[in-house]
Amino acid sequence: MKFTITREQFQEGLQAVAGSVPTKTTLPVLSNILVEAIHDGVRLSGTDLDIAVSTIVPASVDQEGSITVPARKLAEIVRELPNASIRITASGEQRVTIECGRSKFRLLGLPKDEFPAFPAVKFDGGWKATAGNLQKLITHVAFAASTEESRPILNGVLWELRPDRMRMVATNGHRLARMDVPTATTGGAQADLIVPPKALEQIRKLFSAEDEIEVARSENHLGFRSPTTQVFTRLIEGPYPNYEQVIPRENDKVMTADKGAITSALRRMSIVASDQTHRIRMAFANGSCKLSVQTPDLGEAQEEVTVTYEGDTLEIGFNAAYMLEVLKYIPTDEVRMTFKAPERAATCEPVGWDDPASFLALVMPLRLVD
Repeated sequence: MKFTITREQFQEGLQAVAGSVPTKTTLPVLSNILVEAIHDGVRLSGTDLDIAVSTIVPASVDQEGSITVPARKLAEIVRELPNASIRITASGEQRVTIECGRSKFRLLGLPKDEFPAFPAVKFDGGWKATAGNLQKLITHVAFAASTEESRPILNGVLWELRPDRMRMVATNGHRLARMDVPTATTGGAQADLIVPPKALEQIRKLFSAEDEIEVARSENHLGFRSPTTQVFTRLIEGPYPNYEQVIPRENDKVMTADKGAITSALRRMSIVASDQTHRIRMAFANGSCKLSVQTPDLGEAQEEVTVTYEGDTLEIGFNAAYMLEVLKYIPTDEVRMTFKAPERAATCEPVGWDDPASFLALVMPLRLVD
């Protein structure tokens, strides 16, 4: 194997696959990146057996071939090299030589045969989706997925593919995010897929917004590909909970407020909130929202924010961290919240969003202690 590549292109390719290389593994080859010199450039691949990423970067190839190279060391070397052409050669004894200017490195690699094969996903008959739409869904929804191992199904994001729309939903049981994007997902039949957030983050980062991505599934895997990049992920198995049941339909108390003002007040209140519950109290009456917090071993705080409020007076408790997280992903300067009672879920929606997509978040309340 022998090729020449610019430092910028090489570094870009290495960064693209870095997220799929595990930091700790009992299988040494998984710590390596597969480097393949092919006729139209260099293909770089990495996998942790759950997620696999492959990307092709331009290079001048003198001799085709392949080898796996320690990912972390290769990335560190390329990062420190001067901004000049890099010459890579690999000989039969599994050694890689990296030359740039007056610098020369030799690394021990492992043969390609030891590198795991990528999942067999057939893209014929799959779907096509615009990367920009996918990125919008992932950005606004994936944050709400659970990180606890007690309910593995909630560790994934539900992705509903329909002829006229795509929807993503994620929840950890305490907060929920749902977004719809109207789109013609050409190709495959409708499907409900449960995708790990780590894989979706790779999709969000690796594709350009204007890319048209092909999407296909096998029994246990999902594949995404553009002309230069492929991402494969293991799907999470099992039925996703019926999220429609928890979205309230009868909330009759409505608050509209400046998102920045509510966010700033919540941040200040959360300083004094309990480290365990992060509980804050919100009291709504005509024209105002009074926020307060009382933590026995620390102190107390109060603040009042001017809002538009319709409905009977209400006192309700929330986890400030969850509320702040939801507000962070509201894509407008104004937010609308609806409520029913102190023990019922509240909804959050953007106000005046000039976008065909629709976004809804939900936060479960905390019981107030008098």
